[in-house]
Amino acid sequence: MQNRITKKFSELAKKGERALICYVVAGYPDTGTSKQVINALVKGGADIIEVGIPFSDPIADGPTIQAASNTALRKGMTPEKALHLVRSVRKRHPNLPLLAMTYSNILVRAGMEKFMSQSKQCGLDGFILPDMPVEEADTYLLTASKLNLATVFLVSPNTADARLHKIVASTSGFLYVVSVYGITGARKSFQKYTLDTISAVKQVAGAKVPVAVGFGISRPAHAKSMIAAGAEAVIVGSAVINKISDSSGNNMLQDLQNFAQSMKKACKSK
Repeated sequence: MQNRITKKFSELAKKGERALICYVVAGYPDTGTSKQVINALVKGGADIIEVGIPFSDPIADGPTIQAASNTALRKGMTPEKALHLVRSVRKRHPNLPLLAMTYSNILVRAGMEKFMSQSKQCGLDGFILPDMPVEEADTYLLTASKLNLATVFLVSPNTADARLHKIVASTSGFLYVVSVYGITGARKSFQKYTLDTISAVKQVAGAKVPVAVGFGISRPAHAKSMIAAGAEAVIVGSAVINKISDSSGNNMLQDLQNFAQSMKKACKSK
């Protein structure tokens, strides 16, 4: 059964477009502004939104997203409040694919099945858990399957071939390719190994699941090169947070909309 993520990729494929996935931190710079940030990105052309549920020990996140998560936590953001934010975004955008990006501990602490069920009721379409090893994901996968929630796993340039096949088999929604060794953060350029990784992963993923590339993508030129290498989506996170940090008020929302427009344009170009 299709959920909103799979539907979105099908629609875009028919138009010959690639997906623009934008990441926001729930509660950054504050809860009210989080909603406006999502609205501005969607207005600019974002196809899918990842809502980061802040966690105190975010191992995969670079300094930009860590700082935004810390700000959100200081201002009282909790997993429950993040789901409340998702619920209000869902009311405004009934067809927008929404994922939560967070850490396994958040789900385990609340009770995995309970938290995933609540997430579904609030309008979430899936999860990205960077610290969830595919080898230990049985309960998570079973629960997600029952609820028709996507389970997006991550692969990196040094993922072994046998493990890559296992991850592809367990992934639904899309496969998250980490473009570089290390943590998230905007970058000026990428090395050849990134493009080689995308091509290699795409060969294994084939038609089973779309391939999305994230970590460091901050310019239309980056998006174009990832797409040329075979990616069906680009994920933009730290660059979005930087726009929020560097601007203020109405300018910030307009800047975000313009930024999303420029990135989406790169996802449409042949």
